[in-house]
Amino acid sequence: MVIKNRREYLFLYDVVNANPNGDPLEENKPRIDEETSKVLVTDVRLKRVIRDALEEELGECVFYSKRKAQSEDGKVKTRKELLKEFGNDPKKAIEDCIDLRLFGATFSVEKNTLSLTGPVQFNFGISLHRVEPKLIKGTTVVASGEGKQQGTFTEMWIIPYGLIAFHGVANQFAAEDTGLSDEDLEKMTHAMWLGTKGSTTVLSHSKMGHNPRLLIEIVYKNCVKTQIGELDRLVKIETNKEEEAIRDIEELKIDLSPLRKKLERYKDRIEKILYALDDRVVLAQPLEEIFNCIPMEEFPWLKEV
Repeated sequence: MVIKNRREYLFLYDVVNANPNGDPLEENKPRIDEETSKVLVTDVRLKRVIRDALEEELGECVFYSKRKAQSEDGKVKTRKELLKEFGNDPKKAIEDCIDLRLFGATFSVEKNTLSLTGPVQFNFGISLHRVEPKLIKGTTVVASGEGKQQGTFTEMWIIPYGLIAFHGVANQFAAEDTGLSDEDLEKMTHAMWLGTKGSTTVLSHSKMGHNPRLLIEIVYKNCVKTQIGELDRLVKIETNKEEEAIRDIEELKIDLSPLRKKLERYKDRIEKILYALDDRVVLAQPLEEIFNCIPMEEFPWLKEV
């Protein structure tokens, strides 16, 4: 059944000695807001993590699949080529593929265009503190060319530590066009947590050291047509260290008091709140105090991860 309730998401994860989202046009450096020195992560990166975990960990059919993306000659398949696997029928692709129901798609088949806005949208993720990227240099053990005895020099950009916040919304009206269900959203949150923590894609050399720390899903009542908004701006950190010197989640406290104030104003519009909290996270206030009598429960999939 198509979702009837609007959802809103706050997702925090951290990165240790890794590159959360390199910019290929800038030597694959971490994306940094030069004004604030905070690291940025695109929504595309988060959606890639979700897609990979949905397919590889949860066994779901994904249209924009990394495994299916390359043709036999090694070239990247076009959207049109991918659609052939679904009989050139966009509607069948949407029915079969959870990522299309979540994030939407645009198809052009025989002069007919089908464009669906994804019900689930995320903003750019941003670190909750300043970071200082580091260039790590090393060598390989493989000779750089025929007849050469020495390996080559390597360089890799990382950030020593970053706690990153994402904000997202699931729109019940756009869900009517893609057929997005409550079950789809439960699988998405499961994939977001599991994919950040342990998917094969994230466990590459540059992506090792990612850990999900807090995920909140606000489920609004059936009649509600809006949301709080900007949840990522309603989170602060408390630390005794210089922000660039933070190296571990236990060196800070997460302060959700700004979120509490908003929840107090919106509590009559909220049906319940689902959450996942990593046991190494130190909160400035307990979640029961933050949610303040709003019905709350852990995500049902949390015991599996």
